[in-house]
Amino acid sequence: MNNLMPVERIESRIYLVRGHKVLLDFDLAVLYQVPTKRLNEQVRRNMERFPEDFMFQLTYDETNSLRSQFATLKVNGGTSLRGKHKKYLPYAFTEQGIAMLSSVLKSKTAIQVNIQIMRTFTKLRALMENNKALAEKLKELESKVGVNTEDIKLIFETIKQMLAVPEKPKRKMGFLV
Repeated sequence: MNNLMPVERIESRIYLVRGHKVLLDFDLAVLYQVPTKRLNEQVRRNMERFPEDFMFQLTYDETNSLRSQFATLKVNGGTSLRGKHKKYLPYAFTEQGIAMLSSVLKSKTAIQVNIQIMRTFTKLRALMENNKALAEKLKELESKVGVNTEDIKLIFETIKQMLAVPEKPKRKMGFLV
């Protein structure tokens, strides 16, 4: 599934709206390989599963501010089957809303894509936590550093250690005794 749905493909579709990391309905439809209309239809049939902290509809201003980022209209040299303007405001799904989509969309593709999306959100959370730890460590070291070059070397060594990705131990081949 990683080859079919790379994490980068999902990450590039995550937007920050109203302080939440969200995926938009038309991006989810592409990932799930269903028409946006069908995805939204399933959501509307199960609205009790999607409270406002799971899913919300964007305003016109939010849609227009994101339009340059997702560029869905006026494709193929200015011609699009959908016309020049969107008829409906898109829905934004938070991580919890996307998890709830797995109970509404029951295809094998939807299940596999959902797993990848959850892994992507987990990876992003870990990266954010690492960045916070790095920023705190840099502030701490910055306050300690004077003119001493040994302290500067220590800073760079610490940064290199924090940025290094630990290698997973390779599993030995053959039978284990």
